[in-house]
Order: sequence, then C-alpha cells, then structure tokens
Amino acid sequence: MIACEDEGALRVLRIEREAKANSLTAEMLGTLCDRVEEAAGQSRALVLTGGGSVFSAGADLDEARAGLATSPLWERLSGAVAGFPGLTIAALNGTAAGGAMGMVLACDLRIAVPEARFFYPVMKLGFLPQPSDPGRLRALVGLSRARMILMAGQKIPAEEALAWGLVDRLVPGDALLETARELAADSLAAAPEIAAGIREMCR
Repeated sequence: MIACEDEGALRVLRIEREAKANSLTAEMLGTLCDRVEEAAGQSRALVLTGGGSVFSAGADLDEARAGLATSPLWERLSGAVAGFPGLTIAALNGTAAGGAMGMVLACDLRIAVPEARFFYPVMKLGFLPQPSDPGRLRALVGLSRARMILMAGQKIPAEEALAWGLVDRLVPGDALLETARELAADSLAAAPEIAAGIREMCR
C-alpha cells in the first residue's frame, strides 16, 4: 500500500489505499518510516504523494480507535522527513487531513492540486496533535491561523492555504509529479554537501 519508486537519486513514495481515502494503518506508517529513513542514506530528494484524489485522510478509523491516533510512529515519520538531508516535497494530489498533516508539515516544499483541502480535527476527536506538528504549523501560517486549524477545526481550501503559506504552489493534477521533479532538479544536480548545507541554513 506504500509504493516506492527510485528515479536515480530521487525517491517517490506514494500512498495507495484509494478505497479508504489513503487512510494509514500502523503497518503503512511503519513502512513509510522505514522508506524515508532508508532514503536518507541513498537518495538526494524525496517526494511524498498519494494515489487517486486524496493524499491521505490520516489514521485508519478502526486502528485510530485502537490506539493508532497516539502512536509514536507519526512523530517518527515526521522526524524522519524533517531530518532527511536533501530536499523533501509533498506533492498533494488531494486533501490532507489528521495525522497525515505531520509528514506534510515536515516537508521543505508543498505543492497541491486546486481541489485539495487541509484540516486536522484532533481536538474534536479527543486527541492531542503529535508534538512537533503545532510548531511546524505555526512556523508556516502564524499562531492565529494554526489555532484556526487545530482549535477551531477549520477546513482550509487550497487557495486559502496558498495565501496563508501552508502551500507553496497550486498545480493541476496531471502536472503534479512533473512539477515536483522540476523543483528537485537543482538539488539533485548540486553537490550533496552543498544541498544539505543550504537546507540546514534555511532551518
């Protein structure tokens, strides 16, 4: 359910569980963690995307009720994305919701189709967000807008997300992955230590 494609030094990870809105099971989360951590030693750029019309609805509901909603795997995944030494890009083929927002927020760049929406209804569901997510969200959109998402439960459409800085560019679905490849091209062509150094200086 997690497709992994290596295009030279570019790794593309695709969530493929379209019948369940690409909701994530513990097994899928573990696989994502493994593939991102593995890529840190062999890839120079990383793209996260999904199959179908939704990036990910977050945790599988049945598994969430059984404890997945508060699993340390979410923080492990976002930490692995944030710690990746090259450029990371979330190529959002549709809505990102709940725990799936963590890996999105941890990416260096976020591009999305115009139909995408963004929401993180943890308070409504009775959970705290993963520890690093509020800080990353606040850094992108500011304190009040972070509260709009986390405390007021607002669903943010793509155009508004772009205006807020939550998304960097809106791209038609048929051009999404090609745009991600284009954005990664300079990092892939640079000396690894230069790309990693610039990334660190931008943090």
